[in-house]
Parts: sequence; C-alpha cells; structure tokens
Amino acid sequence: MDHATVVASGTKIAEELGTSRSEVWRLIQQLRGLGVDVAGHPATGYRLRAVPDLLLPEMIAPLVKGTIFARDHAKYFHHYYKTGSTNSEAMSAAAEEAPEGSVFLAEEQLAGKGRGAHTWHSARSEGIYCSVVLRPPIPPSDVLLLSLAAGLAVRAAVADVNQIAVDLKWPNDLLCGGKKFCGILTEMNAEATRVRYLVVGVGINVNQSKFPAELRPIATSLRLETGTEWSRVELCAALLKSLDREYRSLLEGGAAARTSVLRRFEEHSSSVRGRKVRVEENGELEGVTEGLDGRGFLQVRTAEGLRTVLSGTVKLSD
Repeated sequence: MDHATVVASGTKIAEELGTSRSEVWRLIQQLRGLGVDVAGHPATGYRLRAVPDLLLPEMIAPLVKGTIFARDHAKYFHHYYKTGSTNSEAMSAAAEEAPEGSVFLAEEQLAGKGRGAHTWHSARSEGIYCSVVLRPPIPPSDVLLLSLAAGLAVRAAVADVNQIAVDLKWPNDLLCGGKKFCGILTEMNAEATRVRYLVVGVGINVNQSKFPAELRPIATSLRLETGTEWSRVELCAALLKSLDREYRSLLEGGAAARTSVLRRFEEHSSSVRGRKVRVEENGELEGVTEGLDGRGFLQVRTAEGLRTVLSGTVKLSD
C-alpha cells in the first residue's frame, strides 16, 4: 500500500519477508482470493492496482485520533478476513480482559449474530461488521440507553458521509426507504448492579448490490439507496468517532444526556409514537406506540391500557 504504483519483484518481496518466492506467490493468490487487486506475475513482479477498501487497522486507526479507539492499533484493533462473528470474538476477548476501546472488524462473517436467534447476512467486503468492547460504570438497567445511543451514532456517521434519510426503529434497527440496512446487537456480562463489560456490535449493509431472495423484501444497502459506492473505511471511521461522542456524552452528561438520547431517538424514528404495531415476544401484543419511557423502553397503548415493551420484535401494522 505504501508503494501502490511500483512493481515489486517476487524475489525482493521474498527476501524482505525471509521466505521463498513460491510462498510469496501463494500469499499473492490468497490476497487475490480475498478481493485485493494485485497485478503481475512471478516472473516480473507484483503491483497493487488500487488501495483496497479493506477495514485494516493501519487505515482506520489514524482517522479516529482523539477517541477511545485511537490507542495502539496493534493492541486495540483486530481485523479478520473471515470469522464466525465479531461479537463472539469481542465477548471472548472482553472475558480475557481486553481493554475498553478494543475494536473487532471482519470482512466476512460466517455466523453473524442478530437479535435473539436471528442471523446477519454478511457478504464479503461489502458491509461493515464491527464490534467494540466498552466497560461503562453503569447498572445493567442503563444498557438499553447506550444501545439507543449507538443507533444515533450510526445515523450520524451515515450523515457525515452522505445526507440520506435514515429512520430509527426501536430498539436496534436502522431503515432506509422502509427497509433495514443496519442492525445493532448489544451483549453484556454483568452483576445485578454493575456492568462488567459490554460489546456493541454494528452490522451495516454498505455496498451490497443484491440480497438473497428471502431478504429482498426487507433488506437494503446504502449503495442501493443512493446509487453510489461508499468508502467502507471512511464510514467505519465516522462510525467509531460517532460512537465515541455518544458514549462519552452518556457517561459524563448525567440526566441531561439521557434525556437527549431519548428525545433524539424519538425525533428520528417514525414508529415510536403514533404507529400501530404488533409486538412478538412471549405472546403477542397489539396497539399504538406512545414513545419511550425514561429507561428507553417502548410504550404501547393497547385495548387493556398502556403497556411497556421490555423486549421483542416490533412489526408495523400499517
């Protein structure tokens, strides 16, 4: 990447790596298989045709200076070309004392996790699959607010790159044109009164041009909505900076910051107030949404009265 226009001989690369030319050829083939555009041949040398839009620590860390994610990238950033789930990697690392601000990024997930038993379709190098480790000094009852703040952070990050209309859907989805392009999964390890650590996982459909047949009615990508290809590196950096702002604000801003998260979430959601919904979780509940309570839970007016939705899949009825 430092010499993207230069042809480097296989022999020179092998000498610098302390390996054989055949091993260099094998590694180049592996890079090509991962979508990296390398021109050349073992007899003449290799040249990187274009800087790849890969979520590499060396590319993202310099863009997030001043945030909790800006520390030594060799220690704090973890990049996988292929993994089961960035949330699983992050939760395992957090259990082994991974520091706050650790970032886990993948080009492809084989078992991307959504809420409950849902999975997240993770096409290779077309989306952002990112999980971060946080260690907030808060009780578990406040974690939903942090998850809602993460939704606001994604919305702000998208706006930083391209001004498009983004709709927040409680508790963890972001929509464009009525279809989902982002999901957030927050997992934690906690005692009754304090969080030991939590992981905020964000999956964003960025440059997908198509989806499996079963997802087409409900899923979209930023590329499909805008007609242009996005820089995943630029968007990922904007996401981490927005997450940092929201996180610091919640920890330092007290009651005013909590109120701000609730107010802004309601402002940017077309469904948390005045919409007919059906909630599926341990039975079924139908009614009209009446905003969020002070903890961030959805309130629904039903035939039996006002109900507070603590969890569940919310589906719009109209």
